[in-house]
Amino acid sequence: MSIAFLGFWALLVNVSDVQAQLPFHGGRGPTFVRSAWNLEPGYLTLYTHTRFYVQGGAALNYGISRHFEASLVPMIYQDTNQGGKGFNIPDDIFLRLKIGSLGQRGATMSYAIELGTRFPAGKTHNIPLEPYSAGKFSFGTTGIVSFARDPLYPEDGFSAHFNLGYWNHNDVGQALSATTTVTKMTQEFLYGASIILPSEKFNFRFEILGSAFINAPPTAAFSRTPVAYITPGVSYKAYRWMSIDASSDIRLSGTPGQNSAPLRQDGLPPYSAWRVSLGAKITLLPTSLYSMSERDLLMRKAASRNSAKPNPPKRNWSALKMNAAKPNASWNACAAFWKAKPGASSKTAKTAMTAANRHNDVKPLHG
Repeated sequence: MSIAFLGFWALLVNVSDVQAQLPFHGGRGPTFVRSAWNLEPGYLTLYTHTRFYVQGGAALNYGISRHFEASLVPMIYQDTNQGGKGFNIPDDIFLRLKIGSLGQRGATMSYAIELGTRFPAGKTHNIPLEPYSAGKFSFGTTGIVSFARDPLYPEDGFSAHFNLGYWNHNDVGQALSATTTVTKMTQEFLYGASIILPSEKFNFRFEILGSAFINAPPTAAFSRTPVAYITPGVSYKAYRWMSIDASSDIRLSGTPGQNSAPLRQDGLPPYSAWRVSLGAKITLLPTSLYSMSERDLLMRKAASRNSAKPNPPKRNWSALKMNAAKPNASWNACAAFWKAKPGASSKTAKTAMTAANRHNDVKPLHG
């Protein structure tokens, strides 16, 4: 599996004309790459995020049911990076619906499909150092696959996540500058991959994000430059209901080319060479998490693991009782039967059945 993952990683790094399009989220799994696991029904989480170059926002995720999860991601602040003091308050808003936790219960692989929309709430678009946006309502979908070494409690063990999606910018007729108007719909493939290495108090992760344009925007678009980012990050699990997150985006490629927007007078490229992000994730609901002790949590995990184990084969207790009660059955056979009644170990039950059959000269019983 490690060889396959490294090969997939290398493929992503070498894709041309890519950019980081997926925003952060407050659900389970990595910070930017989506996981196929849904929040439990009734769970509500809040993720607060800030980043340099300057951006700030929040994400609310709610578990509607086992297979449905909704998320609202408003970008509260976005620096326009145009010099001076230009900024958007608020910026665009993302609304997403995930159909997830698909697959066989207890399996290591899970699957999901996420539907997403972007509502243009900011005043300024086509911003340097940010993913392409023309200021129009846009939409897309993402397919998600997740692997968990511990299927019952996937956050407790190694996990890997893969995303592949499509995004339509719906930008025909939109003016990107005084002399440039979009004449062909901008469309792109989205991708992402991540691994998480958890410990008792920390989660270490690596993510890679980007997109490959099907139809690229005009050259007046700042973020049409080929680019790829890798994002190492760490999360500190301060409490059961809160974690603190830090990560850094490192640009692997993305220098301006001849088909890209030229460098501005202030020397800023279309994308920054590095970015630093900070965040915090808080579980707002259910409130019972705040009062639950570690002992209660461990007992609940133990109970769920036991309930997930396959049931032992049923034993023919009535037939065993009848055989043991025959006139020629010895006292030892009867005593062995009572030792093997429900609640006894499978080894004791097997011994009792063998003894009863031997004394009664009958064929072995099968449950």
